[in-house]
Amino acid sequence: MVRMDRNDHETIQAVLSGDKEAYGALVVRHSHSLFRVAFRITGNEADADDVVQEAFLRGYRKLEGFESRANFGTWIYRIAVHCALDKVKHRRGGETSRVGDANDPELDQLQVADRSAGPERILLSGEIGSMQETALHGLTATERTAFILRHMEDRTTVEIGAALGIEPNAAKQAVFRAVQKLRRRLAPLRVAT
Repeated sequence: MVRMDRNDHETIQAVLSGDKEAYGALVVRHSHSLFRVAFRITGNEADADDVVQEAFLRGYRKLEGFESRANFGTWIYRIAVHCALDKVKHRRGGETSRVGDANDPELDQLQVADRSAGPERILLSGEIGSMQETALHGLTATERTAFILRHMEDRTTVEIGAALGIEPNAAKQAVFRAVQKLRRRLAPLRVAT
Protein backbone atom coordinates (compact mmCIF):
# COMPACT_ATOMS: atom_id res chain seq x y z
CA MET A 1 0.00 0.00 0.00
CA VAL A 2 1.32 3.43 -0.99
CA ARG A 3 1.71 5.83 1.94
CA MET A 4 0.90 9.41 0.99
CA ASP A 5 1.55 10.89 4.44
CA ARG A 6 5.34 11.10 3.94
CA ASN A 7 7.09 14.04 2.30
CA ASP A 8 9.32 13.43 -0.73
CA HIS A 9 12.53 13.06 1.28
CA GLU A 10 10.96 10.55 3.69
CA THR A 11 9.53 8.61 0.76
CA ILE A 12 12.90 8.52 -1.00
CA GLN A 13 14.55 7.25 2.17
CA ALA A 14 11.90 4.52 2.41
CA VAL A 15 12.58 3.46 -1.20
CA LEU A 16 16.35 3.44 -0.63
CA SER A 17 15.81 1.39 2.55
CA GLY A 18 14.09 -1.34 0.56
CA ASP A 19 10.43 -0.27 0.37
CA LYS A 20 10.20 -0.27 -3.44
CA GLU A 21 6.42 0.28 -3.30
CA ALA A 22 6.97 3.70 -1.69
CA TYR A 23 8.08 5.08 -5.06
CA GLY A 24 4.41 4.97 -6.09
CA ALA A 25 3.71 7.90 -3.77
CA LEU A 26 6.22 10.01 -5.68
CA VAL A 27 4.64 8.95 -8.96
CA VAL A 28 1.16 9.90 -7.74
CA ARG A 29 2.38 13.20 -6.30
CA HIS A 30 4.29 14.41 -9.37
CA SER A 31 2.62 12.74 -12.39
CA HIS A 32 0.22 15.57 -13.17
CA SER A 33 2.85 18.31 -13.42
CA LEU A 34 5.15 16.05 -15.46
CA PHE A 35 2.33 15.15 -17.84
CA ARG A 36 1.39 18.80 -18.28
CA VAL A 37 4.89 19.87 -19.30
CA ALA A 38 5.45 16.73 -21.41
CA PHE A 39 2.22 17.35 -23.29
CA ARG A 40 3.13 20.95 -23.95
CA ILE A 41 6.56 19.98 -25.28
CA THR A 42 5.59 16.90 -27.31
CA GLY A 43 2.19 18.10 -28.48
CA ASN A 44 0.28 14.86 -27.99
CA GLU A 45 -1.10 12.74 -25.20
CA ALA A 46 0.47 9.40 -26.13
CA ASP A 47 3.97 10.87 -26.25
CA ALA A 48 3.35 12.74 -22.99
CA ASP A 49 2.31 9.48 -21.30
CA ASP A 50 5.48 7.82 -22.60
CA VAL A 51 7.58 10.73 -21.34
CA VAL A 52 6.10 10.56 -17.84
CA GLN A 53 6.66 6.82 -17.67
CA GLU A 54 10.24 7.14 -18.93
CA ALA A 55 11.00 10.02 -16.55
CA PHE A 56 9.84 8.05 -13.52
CA LEU A 57 11.71 4.97 -14.71
CA ARG A 58 14.93 6.97 -15.14
CA GLY A 59 14.32 8.65 -11.79
CA TYR A 60 13.90 5.28 -10.08
CA ARG A 61 17.12 3.96 -11.62
CA LYS A 62 19.05 7.07 -10.55
CA LEU A 63 17.43 7.51 -7.14
CA GLU A 64 20.55 6.43 -5.27
CA GLY A 65 22.39 9.37 -6.83
CA PHE A 66 19.71 11.86 -5.80
CA GLU A 67 21.10 14.48 -3.43
CA SER A 68 18.90 14.74 -0.36
CA ARG A 69 19.35 18.51 -0.14
CA ALA A 70 17.77 18.88 -3.61
CA ASN A 71 14.05 19.10 -4.34
CA PHE A 72 12.74 15.84 -5.81
CA GLY A 73 10.01 17.64 -7.76
CA THR A 74 12.55 19.85 -9.52
CA TRP A 75 14.86 16.90 -10.14
CA ILE A 76 12.18 14.66 -11.69
CA TYR A 77 10.78 17.64 -13.64
CA ARG A 78 14.21 18.16 -15.21
CA ILE A 79 14.38 14.49 -16.14
CA ALA A 80 10.91 14.76 -17.74
CA VAL A 81 11.93 17.82 -19.78
CA HIS A 82 14.94 15.92 -21.12
CA CYS A 83 12.78 12.87 -21.88
CA ALA A 84 10.29 15.09 -23.74
CA LEU A 85 13.05 16.71 -25.77
CA ASP A 86 14.45 13.23 -26.54
CA LYS A 87 10.98 12.11 -27.65
CA VAL A 88 10.60 15.11 -29.96
CA LYS A 89 14.10 14.60 -31.34
CA HIS A 90 13.42 10.90 -31.95
CA ARG A 91 10.06 11.62 -33.58
CA ARG A 92 11.74 14.09 -35.94
CA GLY A 93 14.37 11.58 -36.96
CA GLY A 94 17.14 13.23 -34.94
CA GLU A 95 16.42 16.80 -35.99
CA THR A 96 17.12 19.12 -33.07
CA SER A 97 16.77 22.61 -34.49
CA ARG A 98 12.99 22.58 -34.91
CA VAL A 99 10.37 21.01 -32.71
CA GLY A 100 7.71 20.93 -35.38
CA ASP A 101 6.75 21.67 -38.91
CA ALA A 102 3.73 23.62 -40.14
CA ASN A 103 2.82 20.68 -42.44
CA ASP A 104 2.98 18.15 -39.59
CA PRO A 105 -0.35 16.27 -39.26
CA GLU A 106 0.14 16.20 -35.48
CA LEU A 107 -0.42 19.95 -35.46
CA ASP A 108 -4.03 19.29 -36.42
CA GLN A 109 -4.67 18.67 -32.72
CA LEU A 110 -6.11 22.03 -31.80
CA GLN A 111 -7.40 23.39 -28.56
CA VAL A 112 -11.10 22.70 -28.25
CA ALA A 113 -13.17 25.84 -28.47
CA ASP A 114 -15.90 26.61 -25.96
CA ARG A 115 -18.89 24.57 -27.12
CA SER A 116 -21.31 27.22 -25.88
CA ALA A 117 -19.89 29.74 -28.33
CA GLY A 118 -21.49 30.37 -31.69
CA PRO A 119 -20.19 28.77 -34.89
CA GLU A 120 -18.29 31.91 -35.97
CA ARG A 121 -16.49 32.11 -32.65
CA ILE A 122 -15.67 28.41 -32.73
CA LEU A 123 -14.22 28.77 -36.23
CA LEU A 124 -12.19 31.84 -35.22
CA SER A 125 -10.93 30.12 -32.06
CA GLY A 126 -9.84 27.13 -34.12
CA GLU A 127 -7.99 29.34 -36.59
CA ILE A 128 -6.27 31.29 -33.79
CA GLY A 129 -5.35 28.07 -32.00
CA SER A 130 -3.93 26.68 -35.22
CA MET A 131 -1.84 29.80 -35.81
CA GLN A 132 -0.57 29.69 -32.21
CA GLU A 133 0.39 26.02 -32.48
CA THR A 134 2.11 26.57 -35.82
CA ALA A 135 4.03 29.52 -34.39
CA LEU A 136 5.09 27.51 -31.32
CA HIS A 137 6.21 24.57 -33.43
CA GLY A 138 8.27 26.94 -35.57
CA LEU A 139 10.59 27.69 -32.64
CA THR A 140 13.75 25.76 -31.93
CA ALA A 141 13.43 23.00 -29.34
CA THR A 142 15.24 25.11 -26.74
CA GLU A 143 13.17 28.23 -27.44
CA ARG A 144 9.87 26.36 -27.37
CA THR A 145 10.71 24.51 -24.16
CA ALA A 146 12.00 27.68 -22.49
CA PHE A 147 8.85 29.57 -23.52
CA ILE A 148 6.56 26.78 -22.28
CA LEU A 149 8.39 26.50 -18.97
CA ARG A 150 8.34 30.27 -18.40
CA HIS A 151 4.93 31.32 -19.68
CA MET A 152 2.85 28.16 -19.29
CA GLU A 153 4.52 26.48 -16.33
CA ASP A 154 5.54 29.71 -14.53
CA ARG A 155 9.12 28.53 -13.94
CA THR A 156 11.98 30.92 -13.18
CA THR A 157 14.91 31.36 -15.55
CA VAL A 158 17.09 29.55 -12.99
CA GLU A 159 14.70 26.56 -13.07
CA ILE A 160 14.51 26.70 -16.87
CA GLY A 161 18.30 26.77 -17.11
CA ALA A 162 18.54 23.79 -14.77
CA ALA A 163 15.90 21.86 -16.71
CA LEU A 164 17.60 22.51 -20.04
CA GLY A 165 21.16 22.20 -18.73
CA ILE A 166 22.06 25.77 -19.69
CA GLU A 167 23.01 28.89 -17.77
CA PRO A 168 20.13 31.04 -16.45
CA ASN A 169 21.20 33.91 -18.70
CA ALA A 170 21.02 31.60 -21.74
CA ALA A 171 17.57 30.47 -20.59
CA LYS A 172 16.48 34.11 -20.33
CA GLN A 173 17.76 34.73 -23.86
CA ALA A 174 15.92 31.66 -25.18
CA VAL A 175 12.65 32.92 -23.67
CA PHE A 176 13.28 36.38 -25.11
CA ARG A 177 13.99 35.00 -28.61
CA ALA A 178 10.87 32.83 -28.44
CA VAL A 179 8.68 35.78 -27.44
CA GLN A 180 10.11 37.93 -30.23
CA LYS A 181 9.55 35.21 -32.85
CA LEU A 182 6.02 34.54 -31.61
CA ARG A 183 5.16 38.24 -31.70
CA ARG A 184 6.29 38.46 -35.31
CA ARG A 185 4.47 35.31 -36.36
CA LEU A 186 1.26 36.19 -34.53
CA ALA A 187 1.21 39.86 -35.57
CA PRO A 188 -1.72 39.23 -37.96
CA LEU A 189 -3.87 38.35 -34.92
CA ARG A 190 -3.54 41.81 -33.43
CA VAL A 191 -6.78 43.72 -33.53
CA ALA A 192 -6.55 47.31 -34.70
CA THR A 193 -7.43 49.70 -31.89
